[in-house]
Amino acid sequence: MRQTRTKIKTLLENAAIDAQVLVKGWVRTKRGNKQVSFIALNDGSTIKNLQIVADPTHIAEDTIKKINTGACIAVQGKLTESQGSGQAVELQAEKIDILGEADPEKYPLQPKKHSLEFLREISHLRPRSNTFGAIYRMRHAMSYAVHKYFHDKGFFYVHTPIITGSDAEGAGEMFRVTTLDAQNPPLNKQGNVDFGEDFFGKETNLTVSGQLEGELAALALSDIYTFGPTFRAENSNTTRHLAEFWMIEPEMAFYDLQDNMDLAEDFLKYLVGYALKHCADDLEFLNQRAIDEDKNKKQSEQNSMTLLERLHFIIDNEFARITYTEAIDILKNSKPNKKKQFQFLIEAWGADLQSEHERFLVEKHFKKPVILYNYPKEIKAFYMRQNEDDKTVAAMDVLFPGIGEIIGGSQREERLDKLQKRIAEMNIEEEKLWWYLDTRKFGTTPHSGFGLGFERMMLFVTGMTNIRDVIPFPRTPQNAEF
Repeated sequence: MRQTRTKIKTLLENAAIDAQVLVKGWVRTKRGNKQVSFIALNDGSTIKNLQIVADPTHIAEDTIKKINTGACIAVQGKLTESQGSGQAVELQAEKIDILGEADPEKYPLQPKKHSLEFLREISHLRPRSNTFGAIYRMRHAMSYAVHKYFHDKGFFYVHTPIITGSDAEGAGEMFRVTTLDAQNPPLNKQGNVDFGEDFFGKETNLTVSGQLEGELAALALSDIYTFGPTFRAENSNTTRHLAEFWMIEPEMAFYDLQDNMDLAEDFLKYLVGYALKHCADDLEFLNQRAIDEDKNKKQSEQNSMTLLERLHFIIDNEFARITYTEAIDILKNSKPNKKKQFQFLIEAWGADLQSEHERFLVEKHFKKPVILYNYPKEIKAFYMRQNEDDKTVAAMDVLFPGIGEIIGGSQREERLDKLQKRIAEMNIEEEKLWWYLDTRKFGTTPHSGFGLGFERMMLFVTGMTNIRDVIPFPRTPQNAEF
């Protein structure tokens, strides 16, 4: 009878002493002598390794010699109580098959400390490291938590287009999609590229957001969310920017700004709580990793809270809610502003807040997560609902420690005349948004939504500091490897 493979996670959680088991995985380390070899095996199901005990009475010396770091092996044997410290059980090998060898002279992921920069260069192998194995497992858990949260609340998952003819943000930093000959494109009478000859008969791009299309669905299904890849051709090489990233964007009919803030707070607390409950082993490792990294930093650059403390900071506190105007007053009169310690000084109402301002409000002033709302309309997008003061819009941002803004959203402008006026003020071609305006003509209603950058959330729950390290294959300027 063919023996079934047992995953290491299952085996460690439900250890049955003296059971005959089959495990398969990749070798992390091998040590020992002529009498016995100890092999640390990992199959990715958990951050923990299983110790394999191999002695020459069962395993040929030639086989043991071929077992190096990076090799893939299958091991059959008996599970026993461990004789050493650090693990409760070990596997006494009775048979080892080498599924794939790894040349120790060439395998780049040797058992030593590697820089994150180096690991980015081997993104095809970095999931085998402890750090990235933990991040990938948590990325899966957080993705599942997103879907579970909205499903349990009766939301519908809507797939919005990746190829679009509209620019939701109005920033113009989009990747063009075309089948036209790059060397000899068709031209119109004015000498410009004739996109009427293109595949879609018009100029199209990769989407920066599924929001506008999501609104269409919400105005029929009430509560929907999108969760998909988005793209921005921003030539930025910072630790916070990617050209390809994933966005979670719920849109809700009949929600006002207050409802929107309530949902955002509840959603974020749920995700953080899910991570703490279901990713304990990986979080324990990443927490210790962050503590060790902090020891090598200047005291002024060290985190005031550990990773686990920051996560509990979210679920243990009610979020403070203040208007943009109140925030400006607080920042204007703060010590860092008066002593000119902010890189961007707050001098007047209307300033676009930077990460340093957002973090000050969260970490120093309120000492809890903060939701800012009612922003100046001049620094916000065309689709946000205009308030009665004609100066602000019903926008809201959720601010977290260590990261600043993590969610941005608003009540959407449902009044046709107000929306048309704002589109004209911002020099947007109304004809391109005819379908969006139609929803304001036929059964319009107050509605709201927000966007959560998934990688921004992953930065927070893993404690990593570079956004390139929380997505499997980062796409950045001059980098589309793998």
